[in-house]
Amino acid sequence: MKTVSSICMMLVLAVAAGCFSTKESRQGGIVPINEEFSITVPASNTLKQGAHKNITISVNRGAYFKQDVQLYINTEGISVTPSYALVKASDKPEVHFQIAAARDAAIGEYRVSVKGMPMTGDPTSTVFTVKVLAQ
Repeated sequence: MKTVSSICMMLVLAVAAGCFSTKESRQGGIVPINEEFSITVPASNTLKQGAHKNITISVNRGAYFKQDVQLYINTEGISVTPSYALVKASDKPEVHFQIAAARDAAIGEYRVSVKGMPMTGDPTSTVFTVKVLAQ
């Protein structure tokens, strides 16, 4: 009887462990969690009117995420160059962008949104702010 109880308990634990390492896919079925990715952006940025600054945005890949990711940058009031970049699975995960404020840019905070689109699967997005200061 103890052997049967032990076997049942081991099966329950094995099934429970498998449930925490996967998630449901929109296409049906399940995918391992470590086949996902996230995006790391600068924590805070300040920029003077008429100035520009280089920033780095990184793609953080799960252990089994081996896809190219297209990054799209969108903002209003300041400019970001380039506005998109392809991060290949075989490349370094960091991409360098340049943010710039026009000489007549309004002083204040601007939201910059970054969206990452993998070749297949769910996109990921994040936002950071850039504070424009007087010259």
